[in-house]
Amino acid sequence: MKILEPIHVKKILITDYVHPLLLGGLTENNFSVNYSPDILLSELPEIISEYYGIIINSKIKMDKTLIDLGDNLKFIARLGSGLEIIDTEYAKTKGIKVINSPHGNSNAVSEHAMGMLLSLSNNLIVANDEVKSFNWHREKNRGWEIEGKTIGVVGIGHTGRQFLRKLNGWNARLLAYDKYDQSYLDHFKNVKPVSLDKLKAESDIISFHLPLTLETKHLVDIQFLNGCKKGVVVVNTSRGQVVDTAALIKGLESGMVGGACLDVFENEKPEKMSLDEKLMYQKLFSFTNVLVSPHIAGWTHESLQKIAQITLNKILEL
Repeated sequence: MKILEPIHVKKILITDYVHPLLLGGLTENNFSVNYSPDILLSELPEIISEYYGIIINSKIKMDKTLIDLGDNLKFIARLGSGLEIIDTEYAKTKGIKVINSPHGNSNAVSEHAMGMLLSLSNNLIVANDEVKSFNWHREKNRGWEIEGKTIGVVGIGHTGRQFLRKLNGWNARLLAYDKYDQSYLDHFKNVKPVSLDKLKAESDIISFHLPLTLETKHLVDIQFLNGCKKGVVVVNTSRGQVVDTAALIKGLESGMVGGACLDVFENEKPEKMSLDEKLMYQKLFSFTNVLVSPHIAGWTHESLQKIAQITLNKILEL
């Protein structure tokens, strides 16, 4: 028979890789920490009742069933921002606090978005490969400048605000749309709040910084793109399902979309893609004006540490 620790010992389960300062900080504050970054979702039902708190990332889904099994849970902490993997409303009914740390990687994501945009506009990926093969094609790689462009930012939370800060000084016209939060207006005097329709119609570049909700899933569909300025560049470092991939491909084929920078995708597990999905992504990746990365926008050494520190602070404040 398994002997459990005394009930007064506050046990915390960490299910993903974290910066060591989180482990050290929790231990120093008398928590018993089970650091299991290789644990599987299927293993949780048998052990979750032991824990005072659980710290998760994207592989663990805290749904109603799992929450019900966590008899002693007092908090669920998400490393990063997205809360779609937690049934937050149900957790609230059980008196379980939900913690996340969106400002821990917001700067990293915004820098990545800027980097992708600059790489696309200056043909840096293609030019880099060509020069390393001893091919100098200057005219073929003539780029375009951000200065003078109209840039629309959809979703002005932690990351959207950081992205707007990065754009200060680029002499671009900045438009913003956020359905629920207008507090950013107090901090950005050079940003014009507009309706989503106006933002679509006037923006040369649109960058998305949204959570995944029923409202935002496939927000960028054929109808959305048809309302955009011809040749719009789409930047998505938020959630893959915000953009309807099939619609984006049609936009790229027709020239309605002039380019795309994508760090996130509707399916990010190649081994689980259907044949139709693989063919769809092969088509998407074949466009030379599409720049992609493997969901690493918030994946910096600095953000790893920031997320750990913010998570620790929030747990100690409970």
